[in-house]
Amino acid sequence: MEKQKLPNGTVILILGILSIITCCCYGIGLILGIIALVLAKKDIALYATNPELYSDYKNVNTGKILAIIGVVLSAIYLLLVIWMIYTFGYDNMQNPELMQEKMRELMGS
Repeated sequence: MEKQKLPNGTVILILGILSIITCCCYGIGLILGIIALVLAKKDIALYATNPELYSDYKNVNTGKILAIIGVVLSAIYLLLVIWMIYTFGYDNMQNPELMQEKMRELMGS
């Protein structure tokens, strides 16, 4: 019997790559990474039940690793944005001159 490809192998790989590319897009990378991780969990469970029936496991594993990296980068970026809004205020972030003044105060100059 010929081996079948796992149903979401290519999709997981693409979503993992896109989660890294969009990690600085205010949560889009986080969403794509989580979707890729959920799909990877399903495909890994499917592969674990009958490994000789399926191929394309390397794409699933690579996509899962890329999705984890994308989720971590997206989470760090979101935390940074939240910290900046908390520290400087949303209005100050909209005005470059006020932002420079706040940065000088923060740096002690």
